[in-house]
Amino acid sequence: VGLWPWRTKVANVADMTMVCFLQVVLLASGPLLEIDEERSSEVLGWLLCIAILLPLVAGWLVSKFSIGQIILRTATVQADLEEEVGSLKRRAETALGVGSGRLVHSSKGILDAGAPIKRVRLQDGDSLVLHISRVQVKAARRAFAAILGDGSVVTWGDKTAGGQSSALKEQLNNVQQIQATVRAFAAILADGSVVTWGCDDFGGDSSAVQNQLKNVQQIQATCGAFAAILDDGSVVTWGLSDSGGDSSSVQAQLQNVQQIQASSRAFAAILDDGSVVTWGRADFGGDSSAVENQLKNVRQVGGHSSGAFAAILGDGSVVTWGAALYGGDSSAVQHQLRSVQQIQASSRAFAAILDDGSVVTWGHPAEGGDSSSVQDQLKNVQQIQATVRAFAAILADGSVVTWGCDDFGGDSSAVQNQLKNAQQIQATCGAFAAILDDGSVVTWGDADFGGDSSHVQNQLKNEQRIQATDSAFAAILDDGSVVTWGHPAEGGDSSSVQDQLKNVQLIQATGTAFAAILHDGSLVTWGRSDNGGDSSSVQAQLQNVQQIQASGGADGSVVAWLREDEEEEEAEEDELL
Repeated sequence: VGLWPWRTKVANVADMTMVCFLQVVLLASGPLLEIDEERSSEVLGWLLCIAILLPLVAGWLVSKFSIGQIILRTATVQADLEEEVGSLKRRAETALGVGSGRLVHSSKGILDAGAPIKRVRLQDGDSLVLHISRVQVKAARRAFAAILGDGSVVTWGDKTAGGQSSALKEQLNNVQQIQATVRAFAAILADGSVVTWGCDDFGGDSSAVQNQLKNVQQIQATCGAFAAILDDGSVVTWGLSDSGGDSSSVQAQLQNVQQIQASSRAFAAILDDGSVVTWGRADFGGDSSAVENQLKNVRQVGGHSSGAFAAILGDGSVVTWGAALYGGDSSAVQHQLRSVQQIQASSRAFAAILDDGSVVTWGHPAEGGDSSSVQDQLKNVQQIQATVRAFAAILADGSVVTWGCDDFGGDSSAVQNQLKNAQQIQATCGAFAAILDDGSVVTWGDADFGGDSSHVQNQLKNEQRIQATDSAFAAILDDGSVVTWGHPAEGGDSSSVQDQLKNVQLIQATGTAFAAILHDGSLVTWGRSDNGGDSSSVQAQLQNVQQIQASGGADGSVVAWLREDEEEEEAEEDELL
């Protein structure tokens, strides 16, 4: 309760603290002076200093604490009984100066925005709460999809790849989460149903299985297909059949599924008994029959390259399957794969960190599968990052060891003397960027993919985190500004929005564009306009954004593939068709 209602809480706390402390000083001064006048004067001096400083500290702490508190605002809004709840909601949002939310009644719960006010039986004078949830932004290959505070969805980017969802506006309500293939999105609603859009062949059309998509708990995706786990542990799939969209051959086995992992064109489901069921393109990991008897007590499918899987068993051993050239055959190092803690993957190779900090690699030799040239250096490894054809490992002392294709970051000799006290590493398809403990950044790899940051090196100070598209980096500095480099058209040049990039909290990326959340909840985008770099058409709706959710696997890993030019990407996606 405020001492003076017209003053701020901070001012009242400071006043009350000072008054209380001065009373203590005055009460204590008499006895202290009687005991030792000289010593008492010194003590009283210190107490008076504390009495002055303590309120200032208390006020600062209160203001600091108050930042994270929910600020309640009130407004009186009028509406006709014949109007829809949605109209009332929009007036409330305008009056309160906030983004989209949901109207909640204490006894009636969340009110249907499409229902007339008289149907939900609101009375004159009723108190409602406008509940604003965190907004999530999902990145597909060429488009973004944002879940707004009221559970509706806004999309932008390539219209043929999920960037256009206006036709589904009425269906996209109460959305809980979104998953994406390279050209389509799938949204899980609050009632467990699913709405899909984007390229039909890539999972944008789920009409064939729509009656089965009930009580969906989670969705996983390959490049061209979706797999949904229902609450009874069964699985429903749709999309390109050779990318996992057709699971009919294993449908009887898909019972009590706990989680699903995906390569670029196949799925692997872990059942509650620790066994694994796979489907999709056989040479990309969709056929695990050769190792089926070994897939027992699977702890996690710890990694996946573009065409193979690696499962960590309960005893720390590893079982692999899929295309041999992509790491599906680990027989040459099987005896070394003991007590594995985690696995990282490039496009065609795997690297496993053992419990003693050593590393075992397999897969395509030239793309990270052969680490023999640096094996004696790979000790006390803490983490590993990968481009599509190379690996970079951070050791316990902060040094970095790299191997794989030289042009894609496998050769860091030019910057090795700078790679000291590395804290984290981020990667595009062809380059690495390491943040050192002093906040500076060291880059190496293909210059066209962000391997050369020399033109912005003087700006790269006090880095907090780095995000990447396929060929560009974006670094958030401690003052909230952003520095970008790499391919200019794919996010490496943010000059057109640089004056807006202030107080940036988070950044997310499609393959060729970035989206940054600012402290005030607004969103700034740049990069290829047709791939999500231009959000001007929906900018008015993108308010109070709190969170960006990345598109990736269940373990947080991401399968990346090299796109040297637009024609090559189109050819790869056409091959899926």
